[in-house]
Amino acid sequence: MCCNSKRRFLLLYATQKGQAKAIAEEIWQQAGAHGLEADMHCISEMDKYNLETEKDPVVIVISTTGTGDPPDTARKFVKKIQDTTLPPDHFAHLQYGLLGLGDSEYMFFCNGGKTVDRRLQELGAQHFYDTGLADDCVGLELVVDPWIDGLWLALKEALLLQKEKEGMNNVVDAVTSSLSPAPHVAHELNLSSEVQNLKLEDEGARSSDVLSQKPDDINLLTPARNTEPSLVNSVPPVSQSALNIPTLPPEYIEVQFQGTHGKNPHLSSLISEETTFEVPVTKAVQLTREDAIKTALLLELDISDTVFDYQPGDAFCVICPNNAKEVEELLHILGLSEKGDEFVCVKVKQDTKKKGASRPQHIPERSTLKFILTWCLEIRAVPKKAFLRALVECTSDAREKRRLQELCSRQGASDYMRFIRDSNVCFLDLLHAFPSCKPSLNLLIEHLPKLQARSYSVSSSNLYQPGKLRFVFNIVEFPACPTRPVSRKGVCTGWLAELVAPLLHPNKNTLDTKGESFSTAKIPIFPRPNNTFHLPADPSVPFIMVGPGTGISPFIGFLQHRQKLREQHTDWEFGETWLFFGCRHQDRDYLFKQLRCFLENGTLTHLKVCFSRDSSTAEVAPPKYVQDIIRLYAKEVARVLLEEKGYFYICGDKKHMADGVSDAVVDILSMEMEADKLEAMKILAMLREERRYLQDVWS
Repeated sequence: MCCNSKRRFLLLYATQKGQAKAIAEEIWQQAGAHGLEADMHCISEMDKYNLETEKDPVVIVISTTGTGDPPDTARKFVKKIQDTTLPPDHFAHLQYGLLGLGDSEYMFFCNGGKTVDRRLQELGAQHFYDTGLADDCVGLELVVDPWIDGLWLALKEALLLQKEKEGMNNVVDAVTSSLSPAPHVAHELNLSSEVQNLKLEDEGARSSDVLSQKPDDINLLTPARNTEPSLVNSVPPVSQSALNIPTLPPEYIEVQFQGTHGKNPHLSSLISEETTFEVPVTKAVQLTREDAIKTALLLELDISDTVFDYQPGDAFCVICPNNAKEVEELLHILGLSEKGDEFVCVKVKQDTKKKGASRPQHIPERSTLKFILTWCLEIRAVPKKAFLRALVECTSDAREKRRLQELCSRQGASDYMRFIRDSNVCFLDLLHAFPSCKPSLNLLIEHLPKLQARSYSVSSSNLYQPGKLRFVFNIVEFPACPTRPVSRKGVCTGWLAELVAPLLHPNKNTLDTKGESFSTAKIPIFPRPNNTFHLPADPSVPFIMVGPGTGISPFIGFLQHRQKLREQHTDWEFGETWLFFGCRHQDRDYLFKQLRCFLENGTLTHLKVCFSRDSSTAEVAPPKYVQDIIRLYAKEVARVLLEEKGYFYICGDKKHMADGVSDAVVDILSMEMEADKLEAMKILAMLREERRYLQDVWS
């Protein structure tokens, strides 16, 4: 391997959207300050490491994707270690520490990391450091930062034990002498709140993040008049604290402007793993009334000229652009308004200190600047602390510089959570809040993540409507607030709503931006099949559907498909079907009143609805939420699940609905089985394991 074996450890990462890689890079950067060298690789690069013969400690950082799956980059690795022919001592020589990333809003929290951790243990590997599970729901850094802090001593002790076993006394002495943690000055900044002009001593100090403080030149910053903390203002103790901030990430991208001649790459080149289709929107319907709290739209796409195929319950992805006005605004702030249509060449800096640096896969080697900002970078992404740290160096105003340092520091962790993460502050918001911050274009490419395609559940059946694909969504709204000066719509839902405005309001005779009729407008999509959220293979099996609000979307496809099957196969036996639906107001956002048609023709056996905001004059108030109405049919639910081996589907919001439904089902099972709650929870877990209790939820 490439590293000095005396101090070496193997560092592997498995990432889906880049977070695990960024954390691994932070570990790699800090390692040198502790006298260690990290041999870092993506876990998919199995030709560059070999766990079967690895003698040094191994550190693994792994995220979770989908419904608890390891990231795509870890699929081959997981398949390899799950080989059932491997002996139980296959990795008996291996010492490792694992950091898993996940989101507790989803059912299988950190399951990617847990899967790898569990299997390595089964094959005899030993922990040299406790497993960390970081939760993106509350902030990854709450676990990541202390986990990394404790890693260094654990690594040195593991290396010491390893060398003792090898009888290398001279190496033992060397490692023992460094058991105490490296001083903070080697890898962190200790900043005084009273220093106005902070600067790096020289290029060498810059690379190791050592700041110069000259006592003779100290000028006290003028105290802020506002005593309330905000995005731009801090109060004690943070404002008076010495700060520990991350190491400065090394720059590694070089951008060269090359004039206006050329052609942008096709959007399909941005999606490496799937085949993309550009399909026309043929129908748009607003399902909610104008006075509804949320606006829900139904769109119909024509897929008849493609090989796009789907089943009810599947999802698909829309490749969407960033808001054009926001892109123009960003170009203006960066002083690049005149260069938006110029082509740029993106390359790796030859003298970069970043290990294994490469051009991000989602960035074309050559395209216009506007193409990159429109289709490639998530300019709405909440900036990570590493990005804030890099922005410090681009900020000239002393007060703004200090505040950015606070927001990326450990002392300012709660401020970061409150004013950036929880407030959904994006890069554009930061530039407005800190006007003296003038980052270079390469920093945006290095730190802004890939603009992700947005996933939607299919709300139709190809059997019922051949050549058509329908989906339903709410237009996401982000109201203005102190940290966001203007209201915004969701990146994709806002774009789609604007795109289909001519279909929603045909009397306005709206033309698209090129002056052509709307009928030529197309959107790029690609399939995202769901391996489990499908109708039972046996049509005689009963099933229950729970889908309030737009969560009803996939179940419309279920019912359309079932209706067509009933028409085509009159001799088949079909199980009973239940649908629990809820919304705020019956007259404003009852999305599919035609559900009655499914009830009348026998496709749907039972339809139970509730309206959470409608007033009632009844002596006994009707149930407000789907979890309440489910409890009224406890015996029927238990019968379908336990006696008839039926299926239970949930689609919609996890935190405010799906968890409540799961609690209701546990209570029902407990009551009907006359068992305690723990036993009922075990039954529910068994149903999940059998793929008879299925969820398609979002946070």
